Amino acid sequence: MMMVSVLTPLMGLLLSFSPASASFSMPSPWGYQCESGKCLKLENTGVTRLVTLNQCKLTCGPFGALWPQPQTASIGTQVVHFLPKSIYITIRGLQQTWSLLKEAIDIFKDNLQKYHPDYDGGPATWEKPWEPLIAGHFLHLVVNMSGPLTYLSLDTDESYELQTVTVGSITTATINAQTFFGARHGLETLSQLVDYHENRKTLMIVSSASVYDAPAFKYRGLLVDTARNFLSVEAIERTLDAMAANKLNTFHWHITDSHSFPLYLERLPNMVYYGAYSSREVYHPEEVKHLVDYGRVRGIRVLPEFDAPAHVGNGWQWAEKQGLGKLAVCVNREPWQSYCVEPPCGQLNLANPNMYLVLAQIYEEMAKLFTPLDLFHYGGDEVNLNCWNTTDEITAWMVANDFGLDADAYYKQWSVFQEKSRELLTTANNGVEVPGILWTSHLTEKGRVDQYLNKDKYIIQIWTNGSDPLIAELLQKNYRVIFSNYDAWYLDCGAGAWVGEGSNWCSPYKEWQKVYDNSPHDIARDLTGSTHKDLVLGGEAALWTEQVDDASLDTKLWPRGAALAERLWTNPPTTWRQAEARFIHHRHRLLRRGVQPERIQPKWCHQNDGFCYL
Repeated sequence: MMMVSVLTPLMGLLLSFSPASASFSMPSPWGYQCESGKCLKLENTGVTRLVTLNQCKLTCGPFGALWPQPQTASIGTQVVHFLPKSIYITIRGLQQTWSLLKEAIDIFKDNLQKYHPDYDGGPATWEKPWEPLIAGHFLHLVVNMSGPLTYLSLDTDESYELQTVTVGSITTATINAQTFFGARHGLETLSQLVDYHENRKTLMIVSSASVYDAPAFKYRGLLVDTARNFLSVEAIERTLDAMAANKLNTFHWHITDSHSFPLYLERLPNMVYYGAYSSREVYHPEEVKHLVDYGRVRGIRVLPEFDAPAHVGNGWQWAEKQGLGKLAVCVNREPWQSYCVEPPCGQLNLANPNMYLVLAQIYEEMAKLFTPLDLFHYGGDEVNLNCWNTTDEITAWMVANDFGLDADAYYKQWSVFQEKSRELLTTANNGVEVPGILWTSHLTEKGRVDQYLNKDKYIIQIWTNGSDPLIAELLQKNYRVIFSNYDAWYLDCGAGAWVGEGSNWCSPYKEWQKVYDNSPHDIARDLTGSTHKDLVLGGEAALWTEQVDDASLDTKLWPRGAALAERLWTNPPTTWRQAEARFIHHRHRLLRRGVQPERIQPKWCHQNDGFCYL
């Protein structure tokens, strides 16, 4: 084991104060007192010792302001005050983990700085006459990591222990973890034991706390679609920041679809030339690699999805001019209702062997961009047989090979395509096979799944509703599953229709309470009598972007994504009602960290716990 101690104080809190704004500040007549786990607002007469709202939130209730709720915690009722320039750090662990951990500590420091209401990212200063009176307390951060792991997998230990102890003028915060990912989660929890003290203009930390924590589910994800509408790199970074604040560990990137192909591939530049909405709406290799690294240091795998054999179209039109024939059929075909589930249509051409040559090149480049792959998403849903069986080239190929032309014949060839895809990806990944994820589809319908898909090779992501009997069949046949049931975890639901009129197909809106109470284990138990903890890997909320772009991304994802996060991290036996006060406060925390989450209640409710009820 190696040890490094950093004995130079960190930079001070970033402020943007002006005498004009400061001169109008005045103490509030109100204070707070913790009663029965709620912060009660009272007039500050001096008879009863009251504290500020932030201090009450930090120390009230069994979990204080922590989100997601840890597995076990003991939170003290006292705080001590300190400045960010008075933090010292000791790292103990294997040297190969230092680089990641130092980046994570920088994020931790920045999150603390953002707690100040006048933070604007400007130069770090503490200038009189607003210099806080209490600046003599020190925070000593000690991080102990025993393992060398720097990449996430389904087997990664994400647990951690955190303890804060105050003796004299020093609060020591010790994080113990097996891996970097556990240590990073510990840093996030520590940042939530800290807040801004509204009267003293310092930070404060809970003086004593003990937390043991580990996730209930291995897979805790958000899907974001960048094909229906392009999302900027900055918007994706902001999403990863918010995911890190909630201990979600998988950013499922649905990069391409029939609408657009925004991923630049060096060997196949025509894909974006024909498929991108514009030359500015393209993800270049260096940007993809940056996002993969950006996610990793925040404890998140960036999981690529290349959706096929349906959900392809624009971007594939160049092949005929290059002598490769039609790689995709039914592209932009009309009337679209006859050939796909939404405009525009397009499916890969199973009859054209050149399609596999191009698919291999796509996989090769994706394997290099998303390194190292521990999972890959093949998409694989919503194939429309009417597209294939009305395309002369494909029907002639089916007949010539004696495959037949009925539905089962097409399903069989679809499964052959899927197995070839798996083999091509394994080759592209230097012969290393990774678990593949597939959406529920016609291949997974009753009585079919084990005919077409090997349970040891594939994980099935369930997007049907939570009462679908198919879920029971998958579990009883020992398939590993990820839940994304649309009746609770589709975050684009509840908008007006984008084709025709009325509401969109999965309305109504999925409120945070429904998101929170949707338990994969409960669904499995209701359908099979068992939680199937070994097979239920976790869950994921999906945001399809037919009606979303940079302008509305945050409000669609947050804070509902935080409700998902507590369900998947803790899987508490309680409902949203017990979590509401912490949830509302956590929404304010996300706002201070630069996210633009949807407002849930009037601010009065945040300041008056328990009084906004029905």
